[in-house]
Amino acid sequence: MSKSSSISHFLLLALADTQQLQLLHFCLLLGISLAALLANGLIISAIACGHHLHTPIFFFLLNLALSDLGSICTTVPKAMHNSLWHTTTTISYPGCVAQLFFFLFFISAELFLLTIMSYDRYVSICKPLHYGTLLGSRACAHMAAAAWASAFLNALMHMANTFSLPLCHGNALDQFLYELPQILRLSCSRSNLRELGHLVVSLCIAFGCFVFIVFSCVQIFRAVLRIPSEQGRHKAFSTCLPHLAMVSLFLGTGTFAH
Repeated sequence: MSKSSSISHFLLLALADTQQLQLLHFCLLLGISLAALLANGLIISAIACGHHLHTPIFFFLLNLALSDLGSICTTVPKAMHNSLWHTTTTISYPGCVAQLFFFLFFISAELFLLTIMSYDRYVSICKPLHYGTLLGSRACAHMAAAAWASAFLNALMHMANTFSLPLCHGNALDQFLYELPQILRLSCSRSNLRELGHLVVSLCIAFGCFVFIVFSCVQIFRAVLRIPSEQGRHKAFSTCLPHLAMVSLFLGTGTFAH
């Protein structure tokens, strides 16, 4: 990436002007991050130690927990430090690039893994006799590797698109974490098209994954409604509805943020 600007570091401005609000932000971030770390840590420990959980869906859940932990550890500690010390946080140019890259990498991996998990639910309910063939250990490993590789390429593409521009409109970012649109606004040249391109690509990827997930859930619902047993229908629904709620929450908050 070309670093043709004179910027050697970035400033991440404080979340609030008053010390009380900054302390409140720190406590909220601390509570949320500890809850997320505890939950994901328990998931990883349970799957790693429980041999009866060594199934495809729990394998993907393990990868999902790892990506969630990665996205939290990439962004939240810096924001907590900024709130606790009541000062503007400085980060080097390479440090900002690394933080943004890993954040995009883990977030993209999380979306792709959620999409793969919907396929797992579809096969387990709609094609149970082919489950062992379609989702064997090798197939699961290949799908997980494809998710991580796609996330890497997506993050690399966005980073190359952003940091290839010279930055000269200051170095202060009024955000609690570093994001690509705020970096683009510091560009010397007009970056509207690049910012629009970043938004369109992100929404297209998210929309494509969401359509695939919804299609899988529709097929699952159709198969479930044909189950004569009410207990069987309830069990099938209970495996799909939490996943759909998690996907909706993930994509809804991401779309709102963009």
